[in-house]
Amino acid sequence: MRVPEAPGALTRLGAMSTLSRDEVARVAALARIDLTPAELDRLAGELDVIVQSVARVSEIATPDVPATSHPLPLSNVFRADEPEAPLDRDEVLAQAPAAEDGKFLVPQILGEDA
Repeated sequence: MRVPEAPGALTRLGAMSTLSRDEVARVAALARIDLTPAELDRLAGELDVIVQSVARVSEIATPDVPATSHPLPLSNVFRADEPEAPLDRDEVLAQAPAAEDGKFLVPQILGEDA
């Protein structure tokens, strides 16, 4: 599914060659995140790389390229759902370690009164 783009989104991404430290500080303040000067410098560089990468992908993603959710086509690997005769209860219970009154008998584990 292709996400609708805001008008001029590609232009804004392409025009942003660098993110300044002040822009990162402004966004951090809006998000109420307190960053040190060293963190502002580091994040400005990292966010700039991310913005440039998004701009590059946006250049490649043209209308003639179909949107995909997976790189490879998916197919259902389950068998066909066809009704079959149920297993015989007596035969199944005969293979159980313990059975009583047509049910599996298992040890009590919760310490509840019977």
